[in-house]
Amino acid sequence: MTRLPAAQRKEQLLDRAAELFARHGYARATTAELARAAGVTEPILYRHFDSKRDLFVALIVRAGQRTIETWEHHLAGAADAAERLKRLLGDNPMVTPEGRHDYLVLLQAITEVDDTPIHDAITTTFRNLHGFLRREIERAQADHKVTSRYSGELIAWLLIHIGLGYGSLSALRVEGQGMDASGSHVQDMLTRLLIGRASDRRPEDAA
Repeated sequence: MTRLPAAQRKEQLLDRAAELFARHGYARATTAELARAAGVTEPILYRHFDSKRDLFVALIVRAGQRTIETWEHHLAGAADAAERLKRLLGDNPMVTPEGRHDYLVLLQAITEVDDTPIHDAITTTFRNLHGFLRREIERAQADHKVTSRYSGELIAWLLIHIGLGYGSLSALRVEGQGMDASGSHVQDMLTRLLIGRASDRRPEDAA
């Protein structure tokens, strides 16, 4: 067993746990399996996490943090508020190889919402994601790139609802979902509806 610095070991345990939860589910995975998958003993696992639930909560929190870090990275260098929003609309971490395990863990939390710490972590995570999207939408609205007919708060929730639905169907491996026979994609439609082209926007949309 290789000795790793504490922070690196903790990340390794989270990585292995995400893979194990994604394959077997939260309820079925055991701390013994988690330790074995990480190549450590259970006492070492418990040095970093008090329980399996504590590990699960940490994964939920990390998923949200990683999503925001990914968005910030992809937004770097965007020319204006409209371009930033276009990049966000095409950037769903649920369907990327890097984010797939994180979001499979989040989806499993549906069965654990009566567990207060897990429920609190989920609520905080999605409110943080919502806050990030809301700020970007309101920036685009202030720049008259997105309609102000609806609040940034409401549009941000709409994007989360759509993103979760699309990501969930991807996780369920529903082939062809999100696309029509012509090859048009729901992300393209959403971009057009929210941002469109300059000729598409009516005066009241920028009001």
